[in-house]
Amino acid sequence: MGRGMKRMFTHDLATAVCAPAAALSDKDGQLRPRGAQGWLVADVRHLSELIVLVGGEPPEAVAHLRDSSSELHFVGAVLGLGDPTGDPTVRLERFRRVEADQLHETLELINDAREEIVTTVSARLGTDLAPILAVRCGRPTEPVAPRKAEGALASWRAGSCDTTLTADSKPQRVVLADDHVLLEWDVRVPPRRGKEVTLTLTASGATEDAVVQAPECRLFGLLSIESNAPELDRLVGTGLADLRALLLADPAAPRDRFAGAGTPWYFTLFGRDSLWAARFTLPLGTELALGTLRTLARRQGTKHDRVTSEAPGKMPHEVRQLPAGLPRQPGLPPCYYGTIDATPLWVSLLHDAWRWGLPAEDVEPLLDPMRRALDWILTHDDGFLSYEDMTGEGLANQGWKDSADAIQDGRGEIADPPIVLSEAQAYAHRAALDAAALLTAFDRPGAEDAVAFANGMRGRFRDAFWVHGFPAIALDCDGRPVDTLASNMGHLLGTGLLATVEEATVAERLADPSLDSGFGLRTMDVRHPYFNPLGYHTGSVWPHDTAIAIDGLARTGYPEVAASLSAGLLRAGTRFDHRLPELYGGWSEEQGPLLAYPAACRPQAWSAAAGMVLVRAALGLEADVPAGRLTVAPVQEFSSWFPMRVTGLRVAGQETVVEVDADGRPTVETDAAVEVTVR
Repeated sequence: MGRGMKRMFTHDLATAVCAPAAALSDKDGQLRPRGAQGWLVADVRHLSELIVLVGGEPPEAVAHLRDSSSELHFVGAVLGLGDPTGDPTVRLERFRRVEADQLHETLELINDAREEIVTTVSARLGTDLAPILAVRCGRPTEPVAPRKAEGALASWRAGSCDTTLTADSKPQRVVLADDHVLLEWDVRVPPRRGKEVTLTLTASGATEDAVVQAPECRLFGLLSIESNAPELDRLVGTGLADLRALLLADPAAPRDRFAGAGTPWYFTLFGRDSLWAARFTLPLGTELALGTLRTLARRQGTKHDRVTSEAPGKMPHEVRQLPAGLPRQPGLPPCYYGTIDATPLWVSLLHDAWRWGLPAEDVEPLLDPMRRALDWILTHDDGFLSYEDMTGEGLANQGWKDSADAIQDGRGEIADPPIVLSEAQAYAHRAALDAAALLTAFDRPGAEDAVAFANGMRGRFRDAFWVHGFPAIALDCDGRPVDTLASNMGHLLGTGLLATVEEATVAERLADPSLDSGFGLRTMDVRHPYFNPLGYHTGSVWPHDTAIAIDGLARTGYPEVAASLSAGLLRAGTRFDHRLPELYGGWSEEQGPLLAYPAACRPQAWSAAAGMVLVRAALGLEADVPAGRLTVAPVQEFSSWFPMRVTGLRVAGQETVVEVDADGRPTVETDAAVEVTVR
């Protein structure tokens, strides 16, 4: 995902999420008008300030707890009130709950002292109703003046966006200033009692074609893991709860759900992010995959457009909507197609969902979009997928490593476009074979051309990319290998692009400490002259990147490396309260503490979904519903996780339970019409 040069830090903020909304504040609960803090709804900051004082002073932070993905609990000691001892006897507890279009903030003043306390509680609220792009890039914004509103304490309006404030207990004083609202309550709290008030803020004014909250969905809610690795159980449980909170729906068809990429910056439809999140979670059902496929297909390119990078058959990269009347921000077009990988990834998700039991009646309407996507893949010059931004305003790099310095050679020279990414060729190879399988199964023409493309790709790739004993990250404008050792090679495994001996070489490289940090794969070799442990794509660790490599390693017969990398992600999970961020620092444990990446999204969809890749790798879980097969082959290298019982898996829509005993022997219960093979 591309970013501006200035990035607002989020790593030390408390975050609650309920799509399409998120609230970010300091860990004392105070929401201060600075940086990334705010209550964000559908790409607009609807609240930028919520400061609570007791007796004119801020409580001293004691604790903050995450009760769920959408709920936070803050505890603050109120000094100067209560018993004259060294112990705090008065505290303020704040309970924050985020809904799709509302923010509820309950303030409870609790008196554990021996005597009644008399004081004031005040809340100062303000907003700039700023577009998310302005917030993300730290651009100056102006506060919006509050106004009186019927049936409410105050409201704010800019363009078509409104924020309305109500409370369940009327304050004694309401002051509307130019840049904020001040509410004050006079309170008396008897000993051993509490007094509370709930503020509710309501957002409105999103455009009709903006993404919307997904309908109530039990997707992922049925999964339960009990294993000998409690850190795995918590990582998967937290991740899936966050993924549920990130689910959005297509306004054109609200039953079609997809995962918003991440909060706070990318709470919208992102091609590759939404596709990978759906693919990682296929063992939990095909519903998310189907919604993602349909939502992207509705926006599939139909024409050539230089500004948006649209092309016939191409799937979009990012979809944004800005409510009417708000100032336009420099940035990408609202529907932007600058992605080299979303189109082949879309094809492979359709194929994999079919293998996991997506019904034929759902597959068939998507075969025409698949055919158009395949045509886009097959018609690239020289048989390689390449990209170049022709406007100077789009993304310079259009793979998942899309920062400006992501594609550099071993000396640090930035590669000139057009760029031919290694993993994009692997995705294209796999997509061509997947499309051929679907075309054959549904008696459609064109399978031979797809297979011929894939066969040719293997030879072309081998001749062009291999250098210094490993596959280069890319080819530059002159067709020269960009010879940086990078994590991208992990994406080649399991796609069929590499020969067996080449897979062994890649597995060996991924296992080397120069890439494996002990917390996952570094994006770039630690020995590179411009390695940076906090470089966005030049040394950091991305959990989804490591998960893709784990999946490929497991598929190609390298379980020891897969298990080692999986253990690294679990170690990282424990450092981040089992909520894996978008990315984090690339230091090893010997080099220093695990560093948070300051501007990372957290939660983020493909990181939240990554835990399911670990479960699948450990169980050796593969489905081929069209062929009537389900395979469970627990992997000995993951034996420290056994015994393990996983309920809530779904094969062909039917609940499936897999249990592995301490010796690695599996049993499977399923109502799916498949033959179960256990090994």
